[in-house]
Amino acid sequence: MELKWLDWAKQLQSIAQAGLTYSKDAYDMERFELIRNISVEILAKHTNLESELIKELFANETGYQTAKVDIRAVVFRENKILMVRENTDGHWALPGGWGDIGLTPSEVAIKEVKEESGFDVKATKLIAVLDKKCHPHPPSLYHVYKIFIQCEIIGGEPQDGIETSAVEFFEEDELPSLSTARNTETQIQLAFKHLHNPLEPVSFD
Repeated sequence: MELKWLDWAKQLQSIAQAGLTYSKDAYDMERFELIRNISVEILAKHTNLESELIKELFANETGYQTAKVDIRAVVFRENKILMVRENTDGHWALPGGWGDIGLTPSEVAIKEVKEESGFDVKATKLIAVLDKKCHPHPPSLYHVYKIFIQCEIIGGEPQDGIETSAVEFFEEDELPSLSTARNTETQIQLAFKHLHNPLEPVSFD
């Protein structure tokens, strides 16, 4: 589902980053730097972003490039799903964010729910591990794996966070405008599928 030019740019960036990390030959280093610049030019050609900004966002890492991890918490109350309104785009998402160094996936889910919604939860079930490129998200500069973890409320009260402006529970057939960079309608439907059938297997890819 990903745009082919974006896929090519990310693959070139990955090759260049690995080459710049492990190559010892000065001429090879120049070639890998050229490959990285080509990947930046591809993005600049197809977006409205300046090349320098693209370098900061897209070509700013060193070492072997790996996928980033985004963790989303799935929380139900009275058959409604917990969502928060994101300050960045004004749309709604499951509480969550990037995986944190030193925390397990379930610890990240618990932390994000508390920070973004005010509720205390415990993690109970892995719902899915999905590759963002295989789902109808907007194009992304990064290759992202999305982990969905079901959680149960054990305390707390609804409260806006630094990155969120509202906290609400929604019926399955009355979903709000979604922040599709974070979650899609099909992913929310998958979450409800696990609510209705606790024996539903984990989804992947």
